[in-house]
Formats: sequence, structure tokens, C-alpha cells
Amino acid sequence: MATQAEKLAKSLEALTRLRDEGRLAIRSRDLTRTHRERLLGSGFLQEVMKGWYIQSRPEQAGGDSTGWYVSYWGFCADYLRERFGDDWCLSPEQSLLLHAGNHTVPGQLLVRSSRGDNNVVSLPHGTSLFTIRASIPRSPGVEVVSGLRAYSIPAALIAVSPGFFAKNEIEARAALTLINNASEVLPVLLDKGHTTIAGRLAGAFENMGRPRIADDIVQTMRAAGHEVRKSDPFTNRPTIPLPTGSGPPHVHRLRLLWSGMRESAISCFPTAPTTPVDTAAYIKSAEEKFTTDAYHSLSIEGYQVSKELIERVKSGRWSPDGDEEDVNQRNALAAKGYWQAQQLVKKSLMRVLNGENPGVVAREDHGIWYREMFAPSVAAGLIRPSDLAGYRNEPVFISRSRHVPPGSAAVGALMKAFFELLEAEDNPAARVVLGHFVFVFIHPYMDGNGRISRFLMNVMMAAGGYPWAVIPVERRDDYMSSLEKASVAGDILPFARFLAGFIRTE
Repeated sequence: MATQAEKLAKSLEALTRLRDEGRLAIRSRDLTRTHRERLLGSGFLQEVMKGWYIQSRPEQAGGDSTGWYVSYWGFCADYLRERFGDDWCLSPEQSLLLHAGNHTVPGQLLVRSSRGDNNVVSLPHGTSLFTIRASIPRSPGVEVVSGLRAYSIPAALIAVSPGFFAKNEIEARAALTLINNASEVLPVLLDKGHTTIAGRLAGAFENMGRPRIADDIVQTMRAAGHEVRKSDPFTNRPTIPLPTGSGPPHVHRLRLLWSGMRESAISCFPTAPTTPVDTAAYIKSAEEKFTTDAYHSLSIEGYQVSKELIERVKSGRWSPDGDEEDVNQRNALAAKGYWQAQQLVKKSLMRVLNGENPGVVAREDHGIWYREMFAPSVAAGLIRPSDLAGYRNEPVFISRSRHVPPGSAAVGALMKAFFELLEAEDNPAARVVLGHFVFVFIHPYMDGNGRISRFLMNVMMAAGGYPWAVIPVERRDDYMSSLEKASVAGDILPFARFLAGFIRTE
């Protein structure tokens, strides 16, 4: 007779086959009742709604939203395809968010279909679907974006509500930068006689510093007998030159995020000290905080470390070959890697304190911090040597966060743009706040992003004459909440205020 472990193994084989087929939304009929009940009971399957499931992990508590947020977009794509075939697409507003690289999990996903029932479908963790009975654009007005049927950018810009431009300014501008010329929107404007919409788009392009497209829209509409008046839907004008034409939308959005958040970050941060920094005294002060910093930074990431263990690693009285007193080798290896990385961060501190551009220093040194941080785990065989190769080439997700970091294909271009912004930034407060935030927003590595972002933050602190700051694990919830507001709602103020609370200037 098969043991319980053998029975579970059979059920896991059935689940693995579905995963290998690329199935994220699992229907009742995809698994036998026995397999379903066994997988549900062991935590490998989670019910989303009656008759629909997603894969999960036993270690995730019942209230942990991570598994759902990881599966969200794939589940919705599978569920909607099963229910409506090709007769559906996302709302024009949600379509533009996706085109602009914003994959934040929405509270409610609006979907259009001629077979929609105008009802809400409740989903886990306060999310839902609302299927509107409405027509969808004809080809080429629909495109597939990350597996989801969405309005094309021209069709969406025409269909969105006027308030979208002010409410979602960054994504609206990012989408507008991807329009090359007026001919991409004019066919629908002319065929439908959309004079008001034509005026709104003309005003938007003029606001963006692209008067040629604005004038082409107005003059072509007038030539066809339509009276058009420009109407700017934005509430302000861009503060940085915006790229145009084809290119990674994530990069356009990143530059707009930086520009839009910069003044808010500066406004609530202490003015940088004006007295020259004593390099030797600064380094000594930072060294005195290293043990405390390691304890709190590692604890924020969930490692179980003590200051005593960190001191032993620091003094060389621990090795990964085996120590009976260190039950959890993973924690000790993390402490060792953190200490080794700190020594290289100290060299980066000396570079910025000696007047080097902090953005250049961060660009040149952050990969070295990363490699040193995980070198002990490679030596112990816990991770592969290839994991030290560089930026991630797989999706990554943040525990319990609605923010979905950009896909791996965009990471290289995003990091290039990030360091260009950091190198060009002349305000110390903006470098501190946005340097930390944008790094974790991109999440360029599979692991260690939080620790490296705090190293980067403190290098920016040193460049501005601010002291080394330690974020205490006791404030973890406030810390993560403020980052979530910046990532999901675009509100940098809570995060800037949070960091400012740890600054003491003379």
C-alpha cells in the first residue's frame, strides 16, 4: 500500500504537468478530486473561486498574499480566455498602464466583452474582476501584452477617460512617447468624428513638447471638415526632456517617475550639511555602526542573526566548514557575506568622500557588493556560481507586494537609465531617497536587492555629508509600507519622510 508521501508525490506529478503546460489558472476538471483534495490539504493548491485554483507553497501562511500576486496576471489571462475565448480585452485605462510597464495588481480589473455580464467576480485578498458588456476594438485595435488582450496604444489613448491623463500622468506620458506620428491616431479620429478627443490629444502632445504631432492632428481634422480646439488634459508640464518613438516603455516611465518624485523627496529631507566632511572621522563612525547595521539589515530580510554571530564573523572566528553552535548555516553565511560586502562599501564611501560622482561610484561598485555578499553561499554550495553572473534573467516578486518588478528583459536598459539619472542628479536628498527607491523598484537581482539598496542609500548619504543611517528591524512594517506606497501609488512622500527621520545633521 502506498504511503502518504508516495500519494502526495503522485498528486504533485499531476500538478507539475499542468505547470509545464503553462497553466496558471487550474480548473476543477484539470485534476481528479483525490489529487485536488490532497494538494489543497498539503498547501500546494489554493482555491481562488469555486472551481478555480492556483498553485501555492505550503510555507505561505493562509493570509500571505504573495502567491496570489505572483499568479494574478497569468490567472486572469487563463480565466478570461477560458470564459470568453478571444472576445475580451482589458479596459483602455488598464491597457495603457500595461503598455507603460505598470504591472501593479489592481484592486479591480475592468474587462470588456460582448458576453460580459456587468457583474463582479470576487478574487483573493480584496481583488476582483468586473466584466463589462461592451464591444471591443477591431483589429489592429487589440494587442496581446504579457499574455493579456489589451487596447493598442493608439486605440487606448482615444478611448480613455479625460481624467486618466491627470490621475495617471506618468503612464499617460510614457504611452504618448511611444507614438511616432499623428497618422497612428488619425484614422479612428477621422472615421468617428472625434473632435473633442482630437483636441485633447493635440493638447497632450503639445504639452509634451511635440507640437508637430499636435498641429497635424488639428489641421487634418479641419481639412476633413471637423472643428477642433486644443485642450490640455494634463495639470502641469514635464520637467525633463522626454524621449520619443519606439523604445522600452519601462525606461520612459522610470525617467518620468524620477522627475515626478524628485521635488517631493527634496521637500521633506534635511538640508545637506555645508561643513566639509572629515573622511577619517566619517569612516570611523560608519565602522562603529557596521555590526548594528548588519544585524538590522539582515533581520529586515528575515534572517535569524545575532550581534554576537556578526561579531564572530567580523573577527574571523566563524567559517562555513561547520560550527555546531550555528544551527542555521544559511543565516551565518548571510552574515559573512554581508560583512564582506560592507568592507567593499567602505571603499565606495572613501571614493565619494574624496569627491567622486556618487552615481558613477554606485554604478561601478554595486555589482562588486552583490558578488561579495553571496560569495560565501557559492563557496558552501548553497547557490550556483552562475548566480553571481549579474542581473536576473527570470521574473522576481516581492513578498506581499502588489508591485510587480519589470520583466528581466527590461532590467539592463532600466539599470542603465537609473545610473544615468543618479549620475546627473545634483541634489543629495534626491540621490538618497530615489537611489534607494528606484533600485528596489527595478529589483535587478534575484536576491539581495533590499540589502544592496540600503548600501547604495548610505553611499549617497556619505556623498551628501549625511551620517550612515541604520533602519531598525522594529520599523520594518513602516519601511515596507512606505516603499509600497511609492511603488504602487507613486507617492514618494511617506518614504522620504521615513528616511528623513533617521537623519541627524549638525
